[in-house]
Amino acid sequence: MHIHKLKIGDIELENNIMLAPMAGITDLPFRIICEKYSKPGLVYTEMISSKALFYNDEKTKKLMNTDGEKRPIAFQIFGSDVKVMGEAAKMISDDADIIDINMGCPAPKVVKNGDGSKLLQNPSRIEEIVKEVVKNTDRPVTVKMRKGWDKENINAVEVAKIIESAGASAITIHGRTRDQYYSRT
Repeated sequence: MHIHKLKIGDIELENNIMLAPMAGITDLPFRIICEKYSKPGLVYTEMISSKALFYNDEKTKKLMNTDGEKRPIAFQIFGSDVKVMGEAAKMISDDADIIDINMGCPAPKVVKNGDGSKLLQNPSRIEEIVKEVVKNTDRPVTVKMRKGWDKENINAVEVAKIIESAGASAITIHGRTRDQYYSRT
């Protein structure tokens, strides 16, 4: 692996090592430990529900705590309501250096609401969401997604082109489909 500086939008990272957002894992104490010992160029918050932000949920606000952390920090939001995603972007713009949109979570409780990897089945909604988030922040917007819904519906290239044309600064593609969850195959 070649380690080098990386620029996302106007944010320059010390290196191209990133601590991926992981629900229930990348909380504040874990991020601080990783920053101290492994020196990633970028860390992400846990996945933050745009609806919970919109409705001012106190538990969700705790996921956004970055006290004592080095910068830059990406905040990852998820949701499928275009307007709510735009509002969430506005709400976190003062705290986040980068806003990342989750389009890869395979968890049934996320997918059943049309969020996470479920969005891969609706490219036009993806375009609307990315445009709305970009419109509502001056921060770079990135997207994490999977390569497709299942082996019959691999659409990463098509979706990546949509995301790019909608104004995202970077895209990360998880090399599995939704139906592969976290398996090795």
